[in-house]
Amino acid sequence: MSYLAHSARSDRGIPVQEYHEHVIETRHHAQENAAKAGHYATRYGRLLEAVAALAGEFHDMGKLDDDNQAVLNGSVSAKKLPVQHVDAGVAHLLSLGEQWHQLAAFISYAHHIGLQSFSAEVNKGDQFLRDEKTVALTKERLHQYLDRHYQGIGELDVIAPNNIELPQPQILLRMALSCLVDADHGDTARHYGDAAQCEPFQLRPLERAKALDRYVSSLSKDADDRTKARQAVYETCRSADTKPALYACDSPVGTGKTTAVMAHLLKAAHDKGLRRVFVVLPYTNIISQSVDVYRKALVLDGENTEEVVVAHHHRAEFSSPDARQFTALWQAPIVVTTAVQFFETLASNQPAALRKLHNLAGSAVFIDEAHAALPAHLWPQTWRWLQELAQDWGCHFVFGSGSLTRFWELPDFVDPPAKLPELVTGKMRSSLVENEVQRVMYKHKPDAINVSDLLAWLRVLPGPRLLIVNTVQSAAVIAKSIQAVDGKGKVEHLSTALMPLDREKTLARIKARLRQHQDRPDEVKFADWTLVATSCVEAGVDLSFRTGLRESASLVSLIQVGGRVNRHQEFGQSEVWTFALQETDMLRLHPGFKASSKVLETMFAEDRVTPDDCKEALRREICLSGLKDKIRNFEDAKDFPEVHSLFRVIDANTYTVVVDDIVKQRLKNWDHVSWQEIQNCSIQIWGTRIESLCVPQFDRYPNLYEWNLAYDNFLGYMAGVLQVEEFGAKGGAVL
Repeated sequence: MSYLAHSARSDRGIPVQEYHEHVIETRHHAQENAAKAGHYATRYGRLLEAVAALAGEFHDMGKLDDDNQAVLNGSVSAKKLPVQHVDAGVAHLLSLGEQWHQLAAFISYAHHIGLQSFSAEVNKGDQFLRDEKTVALTKERLHQYLDRHYQGIGELDVIAPNNIELPQPQILLRMALSCLVDADHGDTARHYGDAAQCEPFQLRPLERAKALDRYVSSLSKDADDRTKARQAVYETCRSADTKPALYACDSPVGTGKTTAVMAHLLKAAHDKGLRRVFVVLPYTNIISQSVDVYRKALVLDGENTEEVVVAHHHRAEFSSPDARQFTALWQAPIVVTTAVQFFETLASNQPAALRKLHNLAGSAVFIDEAHAALPAHLWPQTWRWLQELAQDWGCHFVFGSGSLTRFWELPDFVDPPAKLPELVTGKMRSSLVENEVQRVMYKHKPDAINVSDLLAWLRVLPGPRLLIVNTVQSAAVIAKSIQAVDGKGKVEHLSTALMPLDREKTLARIKARLRQHQDRPDEVKFADWTLVATSCVEAGVDLSFRTGLRESASLVSLIQVGGRVNRHQEFGQSEVWTFALQETDMLRLHPGFKASSKVLETMFAEDRVTPDDCKEALRREICLSGLKDKIRNFEDAKDFPEVHSLFRVIDANTYTVVVDDIVKQRLKNWDHVSWQEIQNCSIQIWGTRIESLCVPQFDRYPNLYEWNLAYDNFLGYMAGVLQVEEFGAKGGAVL
C-alpha cells in the first residue's frame, strides 16, 4: 500500500507526495546539511549528523495513522490532520534510550512548534516531549506505524556518536533543528515546484582576494593623507595573522574598513578552509552600499553577481509551505545581512528563522559598526554565543567600528574579560585618530524642543544639515513640516518607512545634492537643506554634511553621526548637536533610549564625549538596564522560548508588508515571486500598527501583508499613517 506525506494541490496541479519519498529525501538532506556544518564542529560533528538524520527519518511518522491518511488521500475532507503527527516519531526515538536519541526526539518534537523549554518538558514527567492528547493513541498504534514506516525505507545509515559530552548544547540543538527544517521545508518546496534552481557558487577566497586587490588599486590615485591612510589600513588587514578566531578593528571613519576587513576575511577563509563570508550591518541602506562595493570587487568572470553577493535586508521568513519560497537561506558565498537577522537567528527557537543557521558554521564574519549592532544588554549573552561559534563551529569573527566599545574588556559584560588582537595596531590607530578632534565638536542642547522651535533652529545652522531622530513617525512629521513651511527643495527624508527600492533612489539623490554642494560650496541653494532621517544613516554611509543633529540616544550614536559630518574635513571644524524632542505635534519618543539618553547627559556633564569614552558609557547603560543576567539564565536553563522572547534587537514584532502594486497582484495571481523581490518591494511594520490600521494579509500567504493605505516616495508608508493620525486627532476613527 502507498502512504502519503502530502496531499494533492489540485488548484495548482500538484500531485500527492508519497511518505517514503519525503522521508528518504528529508533524512538524506538533513544528514547532508549536518555533515557540511559538522565538518567545522570540533566536538559535535558526528553527534550533529546522527541527531539530524535520525530526527529527519521519524519527524512525520504519525502521518501514517489511518485517520491522517484518509485526509491526505482525499477520502475525508478536513482542514488539518485529525491525529497530531509528530508524537509518534518522538515516542519511538525516546524508546531507544540513549542520550543522542533523546536529542533527536527534542528536535523532531520542535520541527513545527519550535524548541521548547527543557525544564518545562522535564516537569511533565512521563509525558516529556509528548503530546498529552495523543500519548494513549500513539502507544496503541506505534507498532503499526513502525511497520508501515519501514516498508520501502532502508535502515538509517549513520554512525552512533562516541562523544556526547554536552556542557552547553543550545547551539547544537539550534543547528540540528536548522538541518532538519531546511531539509523538510526544502523537500516540500521541491515537491511544490518552488525549489532553488541552482547550486550556490563556491567562495574561492584566493581568487576573490586577488580581484579585491585589483579593485582597491583602481580607486583614487591621489597622494593625500586620507588616501595614504586607507592604503595603510588595507595592507595591514590584508597581511594580518589569522590564527585567533576573534579580532577587533577600530579604525576611524573614511579609512576603508569595508574593503580592508574583507581582505582579512578572505585570507582567514583560505587559511582555515572556510566556506562563506558574512558581513553583518546595523541598517539596510548600509547593506545596499556595501553590496554594491562587494559586487564590483569580488564577483569573478562568468558569475551571477546576485548569487555571489546576497543582500538579506530584513526578516521575511515564513513557515507555511506556500510562503517558504520567500525565505533567505544564507547559501551564497558572501552574505550581507542585518544585525536583526543575524543575531535574532542565533537567539531564535522558531523553525522558519532557524532554517538557515547551519549555513553559518565554517564562516568568516565581519560585525561592522559593532557599536550599533545590538542594544547594550544583549551583548553579554551574544558574546558567549560568538565565542562558542568560534571555538566549536569553525567561525572567525572581526568586530569593526570607528567608535568600537570593546565590551569584551568589561567585567560587567564578560566573565572573565578578554583582550582581542587588533587588526589596526595602536600606533597606527593613534595616527588616524589624531585629526578627529579637529574635525567635529560635540554639543548638547539642554531643553526639549517642539517642531516649530526645531525648524527655527535649523534655519540658523549652516547646511547641508543631517538631522537624525529616534522614530520613523518623528522623522516623517518633521520632514512633512519642513516641506510645508520652507518648501520641498529644503528637505529630504530617509527612513524605513520607504521600501528598499525607494530608499536607494532617495540615497542616490542625497549624494547627488551633496556633490553639488562640494562642487559649488559658495552657492546657498546647494547648502540650505536638511536630511531628516532615522538611525538608518547613522553609521557606515559615505555621506558628509556641514552640521549634524541627533535626538538624544547614546554616546556611540552621537559619535557615529560625527562620522557623517565633515567627513573629509572639507569644512574645517563642524558641530554635531544632541537634543531632546517634546512629545507634541504627533512626534513619538522611543522608550528604548531612556537609559542611554540619561547616560549621555552625564557624559556631557563630565566632559567625556570622545570615542574612547564609549566603553564607559556602555558599561553604565548595561547597569541601568538590569537585563544582563536575565537572558543568560534562561539560555543556561535551555528555556528556548524565553530567550527568543527576550532577545530583541528591535523591541517589537515586525511583519513584512508588500507595497508595490505589481508585486501584490502577482502574489494574488500565484505567480512566482522571489524573496529578493519581496524584500525590495516591501516594508517592515510593527504588529501593533498592523492591527490598528487593519492591514490585510494575503489570503494564500500567512504573515505576509499588503499595504492598503497611502504611500509615496517622500514619506513612504508614513504618508498613510499620518493621514490616519491627523484624522484621529480631529475626532475620527478607523473602523
